[in-house]
Amino acid sequence: MSIPLPLRFSREVSEARQTGAPLVALESTIITHGMPWPDNLTTARAVEDEVRASGAVPATIAVLDGVIHIGLDPDQLEKLAQGKDAAKLSRADIAACIARGGTGATTVAATMICANTARIPVFATGGIGGVHRGAETSFDISADLHELAQTPVTVVSAGPKAILDIPKTLEVLETLGVPVIAYGQNELPAFWSRKSGLQAPLRMDSPAEIAQAHRMRAALGLPGGQLVGNPVPRDAEIPLEQIAPLIDQALAEAEARNIGQKLVTPFLLSHILGLTGGRSLTTNIALVRNNARLAAKIAIELAGSGST
Repeated sequence: MSIPLPLRFSREVSEARQTGAPLVALESTIITHGMPWPDNLTTARAVEDEVRASGAVPATIAVLDGVIHIGLDPDQLEKLAQGKDAAKLSRADIAACIARGGTGATTVAATMICANTARIPVFATGGIGGVHRGAETSFDISADLHELAQTPVTVVSAGPKAILDIPKTLEVLETLGVPVIAYGQNELPAFWSRKSGLQAPLRMDSPAEIAQAHRMRAALGLPGGQLVGNPVPRDAEIPLEQIAPLIDQALAEAEARNIGQKLVTPFLLSHILGLTGGRSLTTNIALVRNNARLAAKIAIELAGSGST
């Protein structure tokens, strides 16, 4: 027996759906697990404003008291940013959270699922999850990669998070048939850094080209989405040669403390924040705002074609 899906749209998102205005999905774990208070709220608001200023409508996604919210009003956004107990939701646990009437923030994978359910084809985030270093023994591989292979949403990021094993992440994406597109350059960006040392499988130089590729995948009946690697602005970059030793320090500390699974990424980001004297947070804010701008332009192209 089917049951109704508890899905609620904000007023702004509802109006956009009625008028056919372009929508951009935004995740919520960056708010609850990715940044400290009050930077998380300031950034969430700024990212939404970037989407609006670029001509699209933001739809921040979260599960609140068992209801999937597509778009949050200002009070809901602030409450989520100040909260301490929101679960970190991915494909494996989002249904259980909803069934129990719980509250949780959506990861890349869960945000893609909800965005697709709401017929939003474009999603902006900071960086995607992937293959963790040492995965050959821990088998720690993010569900984000498999979600990209099966859910038809174009995801704009600054590349895989730099704390990951990026070469292995790229190999898994290739195996899963996920298009990996570097925007405006040949090299895949690596979150805080514009360069990873790895050439991206694909390069595209305009939002229109990315939108056309999204439409063509649908026309071919191909499952899954696209991953767009949008390099962080030059003036905000932490070059790879500067950040790499600090990542190694943070990884060693996580191993010494036996931190793993869902706790490892928040721990590493927090530890690197301290090691960089706050610079990593400044870069993180710059890159997610930059991704929101590009995602809005892609969404406008798709809305103009009538694609969903």
